[in-house]
Amino acid sequence: MKIVIIGGTGLIGSKLTNKLRQLDHEVIAAAPNTGVNTITGEGLAEALKGAEVVVDVANSPNFEDKAVLEFFETSGHNLLAAEAAAGVKHHVALSIVGAEKLPDSGYLRAKVAQEALIKKSGIPYTILRSTQFFEFAAAIAQAATIDRIVHLPTGMVQPIATDDVIPVLTKVAISSPVNGTVEVGGPEKFQFNEWIGRFLELKEDPREVMVDAHARYFGTQLKGEELVAGPDASIGKIKYEDWFSMQTIPA
Repeated sequence: MKIVIIGGTGLIGSKLTNKLRQLDHEVIAAAPNTGVNTITGEGLAEALKGAEVVVDVANSPNFEDKAVLEFFETSGHNLLAAEAAAGVKHHVALSIVGAEKLPDSGYLRAKVAQEALIKKSGIPYTILRSTQFFEFAAAIAQAATIDRIVHLPTGMVQPIATDDVIPVLTKVAISSPVNGTVEVGGPEKFQFNEWIGRFLELKEDPREVMVDAHARYFGTQLKGEELVAGPDASIGKIKYEDWFSMQTIPA
Protein backbone atom coordinates (compact mmCIF):
# COMPACT_ATOMS: atom_id res chain seq x y z
CA MET A 1 0.00 0.00 0.00
CA LYS A 2 1.28 3.47 -0.85
CA ILE A 3 1.23 5.77 2.16
CA VAL A 4 2.29 9.42 2.08
CA ILE A 5 3.44 10.95 5.36
CA ILE A 6 3.19 14.74 5.47
CA GLY A 7 5.91 15.90 7.83
CA GLY A 8 7.68 12.64 7.15
CA THR A 9 11.15 13.85 8.14
CA GLY A 10 10.20 15.16 11.61
CA LEU A 11 10.25 13.47 15.02
CA ILE A 12 7.06 11.45 14.53
CA GLY A 13 7.17 11.30 10.74
CA SER A 14 10.61 9.73 10.51
CA LYS A 15 9.78 7.04 13.07
CA LEU A 16 6.47 6.28 11.35
CA THR A 17 8.16 6.10 7.95
CA ASN A 18 10.64 3.52 9.24
CA LYS A 19 7.92 1.45 10.91
CA LEU A 20 5.68 1.34 7.84
CA ARG A 21 8.60 0.47 5.56
CA GLN A 22 9.45 -2.42 7.87
CA LEU A 23 5.91 -3.65 7.18
CA ASP A 24 6.66 -3.51 3.42
CA HIS A 25 4.47 -0.53 2.58
CA GLU A 26 5.54 1.99 -0.04
CA VAL A 27 6.11 5.14 1.99
CA ILE A 28 6.75 8.68 0.78
CA ALA A 29 8.27 10.93 3.47
CA ALA A 30 6.85 14.24 2.27
CA ALA A 31 8.24 17.52 3.61
CA PRO A 32 9.63 20.77 2.19
CA ASN A 33 13.14 19.34 2.40
CA THR A 34 12.06 16.41 0.19
CA GLY A 35 10.34 18.66 -2.35
CA VAL A 36 6.75 18.50 -1.05
CA ASN A 37 5.26 21.66 0.41
CA THR A 38 1.63 21.77 1.54
CA ILE A 39 1.71 25.58 1.89
CA THR A 40 2.84 26.34 -1.67
CA GLY A 41 1.52 23.09 -3.16
CA GLU A 42 4.94 22.25 -4.60
CA GLY A 43 5.29 18.54 -5.37
CA LEU A 44 2.00 17.65 -3.68
CA ALA A 45 0.05 16.25 -6.62
CA GLU A 46 3.00 14.13 -7.76
CA ALA A 47 3.59 12.71 -4.26
CA LEU A 48 -0.07 11.70 -3.90
CA LYS A 49 -0.37 9.84 -7.20
CA GLY A 50 -1.54 6.31 -6.42
CA ALA A 51 -1.60 6.90 -2.65
CA GLU A 52 -4.29 5.12 -0.65
CA VAL A 53 -3.47 6.71 2.71
CA VAL A 54 -2.13 10.11 3.77
CA VAL A 55 -0.88 10.64 7.32
CA ASP A 56 -0.49 14.29 8.32
CA VAL A 57 1.97 14.82 11.18
CA ALA A 58 3.29 18.18 9.98
CA ASN A 59 3.63 21.04 12.45
CA SER A 60 3.75 24.79 12.11
CA PRO A 61 7.21 26.39 12.17
CA ASN A 62 5.71 29.38 14.00
CA PHE A 63 3.51 29.09 17.11
CA GLU A 64 2.29 32.71 17.11
CA ASP A 65 -1.53 32.65 17.13
CA LYS A 66 -2.18 34.07 13.66
CA ALA A 67 0.72 32.26 12.03
CA VAL A 68 -0.15 28.84 13.41
CA LEU A 69 -3.80 29.16 12.37
CA GLU A 70 -2.77 30.22 8.87
CA PHE A 71 -0.40 27.27 8.63
CA PHE A 72 -2.93 24.60 9.58
CA GLU A 73 -5.74 26.13 7.52
CA THR A 74 -3.65 26.66 4.39
CA SER A 75 -1.89 23.33 4.65
CA GLY A 76 -5.16 21.56 5.39
CA HIS A 77 -7.03 23.13 2.46
CA ASN A 78 -4.24 22.35 0.00
CA LEU A 79 -3.64 18.83 1.25
CA LEU A 80 -7.28 17.77 1.36
CA ALA A 81 -7.97 19.21 -2.10
CA ALA A 82 -5.00 17.30 -3.51
CA GLU A 83 -6.16 14.12 -1.78
CA ALA A 84 -9.65 14.47 -3.27
CA ALA A 85 -8.13 14.89 -6.74
CA ALA A 86 -5.87 11.86 -6.24
CA GLY A 87 -8.63 9.61 -4.88
CA VAL A 88 -7.01 9.06 -1.46
CA LYS A 89 -9.09 6.62 0.59
CA HIS A 90 -7.99 7.46 4.14
CA HIS A 91 -6.76 10.67 5.70
CA VAL A 92 -5.03 10.29 9.09
CA ALA A 93 -4.08 13.26 11.25
CA LEU A 94 -2.23 13.52 14.54
CA SER A 95 -3.81 15.99 16.95
CA ILE A 96 -3.80 16.78 20.68
CA VAL A 97 -5.88 15.44 23.56
CA GLY A 98 -8.01 18.19 25.08
CA ALA A 99 -7.58 20.66 22.21
CA GLU A 100 -11.27 21.60 22.14
CA LYS A 101 -11.32 22.15 25.92
CA LEU A 102 -8.69 24.93 25.85
CA PRO A 103 -9.93 27.61 23.41
CA ASP A 104 -7.72 30.32 24.93
CA SER A 105 -4.71 28.64 23.32
CA GLY A 106 -4.05 29.90 19.80
CA TYR A 107 -2.14 26.72 18.97
CA LEU A 108 -4.91 24.44 20.18
CA ARG A 109 -7.55 26.54 18.38
CA ALA A 110 -5.55 25.97 15.21
CA LYS A 111 -5.52 22.21 15.78
CA VAL A 112 -9.30 22.25 16.26
CA ALA A 113 -9.62 24.22 13.01
CA GLN A 114 -7.48 21.59 11.28
CA GLU A 115 -9.74 18.83 12.60
CA ALA A 116 -12.84 20.71 11.37
CA LEU A 117 -11.45 20.88 7.83
CA ILE A 118 -10.84 17.14 7.86
CA LYS A 119 -14.33 16.34 9.11
CA LYS A 120 -16.08 18.34 6.40
CA SER A 121 -13.75 17.30 3.55
CA GLY A 122 -15.73 14.22 2.54
CA ILE A 123 -12.55 12.11 2.64
CA PRO A 124 -12.73 9.10 5.00
CA TYR A 125 -10.59 9.94 8.01
CA THR A 126 -9.23 9.04 11.41
CA ILE A 127 -7.93 11.64 13.86
CA LEU A 128 -5.52 10.33 16.50
CA ARG A 129 -5.26 12.64 19.48
CA SER A 130 -2.18 12.16 21.66
CA THR A 131 -1.20 13.51 25.04
CA GLN A 132 2.02 15.53 25.42
CA PHE A 133 5.28 13.87 24.40
CA PHE A 134 8.03 13.10 26.93
CA GLU A 135 10.46 14.62 24.43
CA PHE A 136 9.02 18.12 24.99
CA ALA A 137 9.71 18.33 28.74
CA ALA A 138 12.88 20.37 28.23
CA ALA A 139 11.14 22.88 25.96
CA ILE A 140 8.23 23.22 28.40
CA ALA A 141 10.63 23.88 31.27
CA GLN A 142 12.57 26.44 29.25
CA ALA A 143 9.45 28.30 28.14
CA ALA A 144 8.21 28.45 31.74
CA THR A 145 11.47 29.74 33.23
CA ILE A 146 11.63 33.29 34.62
CA ASP A 147 14.80 34.23 36.50
CA ARG A 148 15.75 30.59 37.09
CA ILE A 149 12.29 29.75 38.48
CA VAL A 150 10.09 27.41 36.44
CA HIS A 151 6.48 28.59 36.70
CA LEU A 152 4.17 25.67 36.01
CA PRO A 153 0.38 25.47 35.84
CA THR A 154 -1.90 23.44 38.04
CA GLY A 155 -3.70 20.56 36.41
CA MET A 156 -2.87 17.05 35.35
CA VAL A 157 -0.79 15.77 32.44
CA GLN A 158 -0.47 12.24 31.02
CA PRO A 159 2.73 12.39 28.95
CA ILE A 160 3.76 9.68 26.52
CA ALA A 161 6.89 8.49 24.73
CA THR A 162 6.75 8.97 20.97
CA ASP A 163 7.84 5.33 20.71
CA ASP A 164 4.45 4.47 22.26
CA VAL A 165 2.59 6.72 19.82
CA ILE A 166 4.10 5.12 16.72
CA PRO A 167 2.50 1.64 17.07
CA VAL A 168 -0.94 3.20 17.52
CA LEU A 169 -0.44 5.59 14.61
CA THR A 170 0.79 2.71 12.46
CA LYS A 171 -2.29 0.63 13.29
CA VAL A 172 -4.55 3.56 12.47
CA ALA A 173 -2.79 4.17 9.15
CA ILE A 174 -3.15 0.60 7.88
CA SER A 175 -6.69 0.06 9.21
CA SER A 176 -10.02 1.24 7.81
CA PRO A 177 -11.00 4.84 8.60
CA VAL A 178 -13.27 5.28 11.62
CA ASN A 179 -14.54 8.72 10.55
CA GLY A 180 -13.97 9.89 14.08
CA THR A 181 -11.39 10.51 16.78
CA VAL A 182 -9.34 8.07 18.84
CA GLU A 183 -6.88 8.82 21.63
CA VAL A 184 -3.56 7.63 23.01
CA GLY A 185 -1.97 8.56 26.34
CA GLY A 186 0.92 7.63 28.58
CA PRO A 187 0.78 5.02 31.37
CA GLU A 188 1.15 7.57 34.19
CA LYS A 189 -0.63 10.75 35.25
CA PHE A 190 1.20 13.58 36.98
CA GLN A 191 0.54 17.03 38.31
CA PHE A 192 2.29 19.30 35.83
CA ASN A 193 4.82 20.44 38.43
CA GLU A 194 5.56 16.83 39.40
CA TRP A 195 6.42 15.84 35.84
CA ILE A 196 8.64 18.79 34.99
CA GLY A 197 10.10 18.84 38.49
CA ARG A 198 11.10 15.20 38.12
CA PHE A 199 12.62 15.96 34.71
CA LEU A 200 14.77 18.71 36.23
CA GLU A 201 15.74 16.48 39.16
CA LEU A 202 16.82 13.64 36.88
CA LYS A 203 18.74 16.11 34.73
CA GLU A 204 20.38 17.58 37.88
CA ASP A 205 19.08 20.98 36.86
CA PRO A 206 19.11 23.40 39.82
CA ARG A 207 16.14 25.49 38.69
CA GLU A 208 13.34 25.81 41.23
CA VAL A 209 9.80 24.76 40.34
CA MET A 210 6.91 26.98 41.38
CA VAL A 211 3.23 26.04 41.03
CA ASP A 212 1.47 29.05 39.55
CA ALA A 213 -2.27 28.98 38.86
CA HIS A 214 -1.73 31.77 36.32
CA ALA A 215 1.07 30.02 34.44
CA ARG A 216 0.33 29.30 30.81
CA TYR A 217 0.53 26.15 28.72
CA PHE A 218 0.45 26.90 24.98
CA GLY A 219 -1.03 30.28 25.97
CA THR A 220 -3.83 28.98 28.18
CA GLN A 221 -4.45 28.26 31.85
CA LEU A 222 -5.12 24.71 32.97
CA LYS A 223 -7.70 23.86 35.59
CA GLY A 224 -7.88 20.10 35.86
CA GLU A 225 -7.67 17.13 33.53
CA GLU A 226 -7.97 18.80 30.12
CA LEU A 227 -4.74 17.11 29.00
CA VAL A 228 -5.68 13.63 30.26
CA ALA A 229 -6.87 11.02 27.77
CA GLY A 230 -10.38 9.60 27.98
CA PRO A 231 -11.35 6.14 29.27
CA ASP A 232 -11.32 4.55 25.81
CA ALA A 233 -7.79 5.70 24.92
CA SER A 234 -4.96 3.36 24.01
CA ILE A 235 -2.36 3.48 26.80
CA GLY A 236 1.39 3.34 26.25
CA LYS A 237 3.74 1.07 28.16
CA ILE A 238 6.87 3.18 28.66
CA LYS A 239 7.03 4.90 32.05
CA TYR A 240 8.68 8.28 32.29
CA GLU A 241 11.76 7.36 34.33
CA ASP A 242 12.39 4.28 32.17
CA TRP A 243 12.24 6.51 29.09
CA PHE A 244 14.54 9.11 30.67
CA SER A 245 17.14 6.47 31.53
CA MET A 246 17.46 5.64 27.84
CA GLN A 247 17.99 9.23 26.71
CA THR A 248 21.05 11.36 26.16
CA ILE A 249 19.86 14.72 27.47
CA PRO A 250 22.04 17.76 26.70
CA ALA A 251 23.12 19.82 29.68
